[in-house]
Amino acid sequence: MKFSQIKDDLVDLDVGKIIEDEPLYKHTTYKVGGPARIYLAVKDVESLVKTIKYCRKHRIKYMIIGRGSNLLFSDKEYEGIIISLNENFNKVKINGSIIKAQAGVSMISLAYQAAKIGLSGFEFMGGIPGSIGGGIFMNAGAYKYDIASVVKSVTLLNEKSEVVTYNKEQMKFSYRHSICQDNHKLIILEAEFELAAKDPNEIKAVLDKRKERRMTTQPWNMPSAGSVFRNPEDKAAWQYIDECGLRGYEIGGAQVSPKHSNFIVNNGYASAKDIYDLIMLVQQKVHEKFNVELKREVGLINWE
Repeated sequence: MKFSQIKDDLVDLDVGKIIEDEPLYKHTTYKVGGPARIYLAVKDVESLVKTIKYCRKHRIKYMIIGRGSNLLFSDKEYEGIIISLNENFNKVKINGSIIKAQAGVSMISLAYQAAKIGLSGFEFMGGIPGSIGGGIFMNAGAYKYDIASVVKSVTLLNEKSEVVTYNKEQMKFSYRHSICQDNHKLIILEAEFELAAKDPNEIKAVLDKRKERRMTTQPWNMPSAGSVFRNPEDKAAWQYIDECGLRGYEIGGAQVSPKHSNFIVNNGYASAKDIYDLIMLVQQKVHEKFNVELKREVGLINWE
């Protein structure tokens, strides 16, 4: 099926803003990635369902993304449809201590929004560059807290394109894991959180203190995906990387950050291949020296 026909069909379905041959470096925090044949900023749940059913019917490759904070797309063309929730799935509803946030909501902005009205529980999210959808998918966390600690329920689209609600237990949260990693047909639409009332000044003080620490210890001003590897049980991933002498190591425009060696940064001219090669090198060197398999937090897309 020709992509010109696919585009015309999507226009007829009226599912959102369509861009052809859209560079994915515009939609990932690594600022790399080749073009997608079609990029769709889907406008609502009904449009998302229509698009997925259309793709399945015509066997068209598709992928759903948020802010692209934990994804490494290859430099080659993505021969399919990238469906983005980042532009239109960004509503937040607050009722007492309960917050409902759609999948495209920024975790950082939500942390500060909650702080302003004296709701505590999101402080750990103050420096995580992803969206709520991505945070739920990987049970994002920092400072010994994670998103599972405040989740009440998650609204999803299941494999039958039905809207369903899972409670915390059904989401099977564990360290950097949720049920959505076991079943990629589950699509996160919205999450409901229960927070605790606290003095807004106290919450903001915690956020500010952690922001200051991040600015000192992390490459916050460089394109990256945050932590590249999950921490093994015995010690932090950055310690293994340091002990292999890889802090500051470069391949092309990609570099193991001199500030924090569990970050790989784009120095402004990296290709996706540079970043990919550096991730593979770090894994290889750590395995050779310590017989430890560092598990990636970053998803590799379109490399086959």
